[in-house]
Amino acid sequence: MTVKALNTPLTKDVLRELRAGDIVSLTGTIYTARDAAHKRMIEKLKKGEELPFDIKNSVLYYVGPTPAKPGRVIGSAGPTTSYRMDSMTVPLLELGLSGMIGKGLRSEEVINSMKKNEAVYFTAVGGAGALIASSVKEAKVIAYDDLGPEAIRELKVENLPIIVCIDIYGNNLYDKTK
Repeated sequence: MTVKALNTPLTKDVLRELRAGDIVSLTGTIYTARDAAHKRMIEKLKKGEELPFDIKNSVLYYVGPTPAKPGRVIGSAGPTTSYRMDSMTVPLLELGLSGMIGKGLRSEEVINSMKKNEAVYFTAVGGAGALIASSVKEAKVIAYDDLGPEAIRELKVENLPIIVCIDIYGNNLYDKTK
């Protein structure tokens, strides 16, 4: 089994080399965002305002981490179900979002936009939140602190274990297992 080591930002050249089913070890800066944060980002875009971070070539992790225990950077950080963000994902892909990390299926609309905008959907193992948290070396809230666990955080990760679920060509790991 070969693990592909990737560093953020994720450029289109890097994404073109990935295929559904590839195992990835991701290092660099990623951002957290769940339902409430997505709603606020879309509202900002509709008003012509800038997002709280540069989304181009960025990776969003659909997670609402638990509070950090003493001496830890972050609490359990397992993925949340991705389809809840589907209705708000296409505008972010159009702005250059290059990767998303979550669990579960994506809508056909999101998959088509991923192909058009050359973005990848990674899956993280649900139930492995404590293991995933060990890859997080720094965490800081950068927007929407009032949302608590759903605030947008900037995470510095080292060797975050993820799998390419849907590549830029629309190949879908879930389809391969039917």
